[in-house]
Amino acid sequence: MKASAEQAAEAKHLKACINDLIGIVAMTAAWSGGDPARIVSTLLDVLQDMLRLDFVYARLRDPAGGAPIEMHLVASSGAPAVGLEEVGQALNCWMGEDPRQWPSLARNTIGGADMSIASLQLGLRGEAGVVVAGSQRADFPLPTEKLLLNVAANQAVIGLDEARRLSEQKRVADELDRLVAQRTAELAAANEGLEKEIAERKLVEKRLREEEQELKRKEALLAQAQRLSLTGSFAWRLATDEITWSLETHRIYEVDPAERVTIELIATRIHPEDIPLFSEMITRARSDGSDLDYEYRLQMPDKSVKHMHLVARATRDEDGQLEYIGAIQDVTERWLAQEALGKIQAELAHVARLTTMGELAASIIHEINQPLAAVVINADAGVRWLDRKPPEVDKARATFSRIAMDGAHAGDVIKGLRALAKRTGPDLRKFDINEAIRQVLGLAGGALWQHNVALRTELLGGEQPILGDRVQAQQVLLNLIMNGIESMSAVADRPRVLTISSQPAENGAILVAVADTGAGIDPAITGRIFDALFTTKAGGMGMGLSICRSIVEAHGGRIWVSPHQPHGSVFQFTLPSTAAEG
Repeated sequence: MKASAEQAAEAKHLKACINDLIGIVAMTAAWSGGDPARIVSTLLDVLQDMLRLDFVYARLRDPAGGAPIEMHLVASSGAPAVGLEEVGQALNCWMGEDPRQWPSLARNTIGGADMSIASLQLGLRGEAGVVVAGSQRADFPLPTEKLLLNVAANQAVIGLDEARRLSEQKRVADELDRLVAQRTAELAAANEGLEKEIAERKLVEKRLREEEQELKRKEALLAQAQRLSLTGSFAWRLATDEITWSLETHRIYEVDPAERVTIELIATRIHPEDIPLFSEMITRARSDGSDLDYEYRLQMPDKSVKHMHLVARATRDEDGQLEYIGAIQDVTERWLAQEALGKIQAELAHVARLTTMGELAASIIHEINQPLAAVVINADAGVRWLDRKPPEVDKARATFSRIAMDGAHAGDVIKGLRALAKRTGPDLRKFDINEAIRQVLGLAGGALWQHNVALRTELLGGEQPILGDRVQAQQVLLNLIMNGIESMSAVADRPRVLTISSQPAENGAILVAVADTGAGIDPAITGRIFDALFTTKAGGMGMGLSICRSIVEAHGGRIWVSPHQPHGSVFQFTLPSTAAEG
């Protein structure tokens, strides 16, 4: 009976062990997905319950290299009260710092109680950690308990490996998610940057197209403007003699745009008489690099002639080499217009002289009647001297001499009138300005007498030679004298005085002044008094003073008007003397 009871107890114990083993093996499934701390905590609870341990302790190594993870469990009753730190320090003190070197079974005192201590390494060579079970029983651990401890430790290792694997997978997955998110963000940012760059590039391309269209439009406008103004542009690099022409320049020179432009080619278009001027321009450009401003002629293949005006500015290119940028204008029409204008001005000057002569008609009659009347009177006197018995020949001879003088005077008057009325071009010769003034005053004597104008002359002493056209100079004088006489026609409260003077001027010129005591000229119109078609006379043409200015300026002088104190105006003009020419 006793043996049977022992067998029954043994069977019961074996059955309990098998159930415990099944429970321990089943823990692996329950641990799936759990973290290492929870696995070990569950392991400690299971071992505490199965083996009725006084305490159970676990130490897990941190895979990241940090401090190890420690935890322990103490029986609720009948066991010494020990803390986690106390258990860890005691184990380190008894068995060393490295759990992998701990013995599998030892007996020592913990919390004042003598205990059997079993240690189980977790993982190969204990790389995962250690589990320590303690019991006050002297026979601890029994073989079945040791089996349960080993199986539990192995299962824990499997669970911990699975946990580490899952943790690593989760870490890898998280890292992969992080990298994917980071890469996705980078790609999104790159895509956004690329879209922005594409948008900016499209905007730049649009602007370039617009600028290109605007440039083409401006080029077309420039070409049209050059065509309308007969102005071409050019660039000339002196270092290489490379010359670039605009289309209008090719058209002006009548050169094929496909033909290479050279100095020699240009020279074939220069008028033979202007070749020295063209050579001088090229030499000057090469020598000092100064700006150019020239007028010259072209002779085209059909022998027609064009007048050119060239203006160029010297610059430096990107290599520091001298380069000319300039414009060439075909001024043929302007030159022809100026030539025609010169002819018209000459005609107007002639008309103005005839008009002035008409105004002087009464004066002319008076000037001619005086010597003719003297001739008649002296002729009668001469006849009477000869009729006497005996004839008074000496007195008759003197009378006839006066007749000759009077006739010569009448001839001089007629000669001067014919010269002023004659239609001739400029005749530049040396003449005495004072003598020319006296001749004009002789013609204007009758007008002065008729208008009760006193004449005052203040002429330089001696001969004052002028190089110019006597007739044109006298026309200026006569016009100014007649204007002065007319301006005093309404003066009744003061003397009517006309003053003619000549005196030295700057640069060796001679200054001639005609001053009157008339009403004067309104300062508001002084700047326009010499303009063509501007007049203050009711029936005036506005050409007299304009012609005077043209004549004076053509002689290299100038003419102006200013107030004459205390009344009237003074017209002054300068003419170059032969002394200045020398």
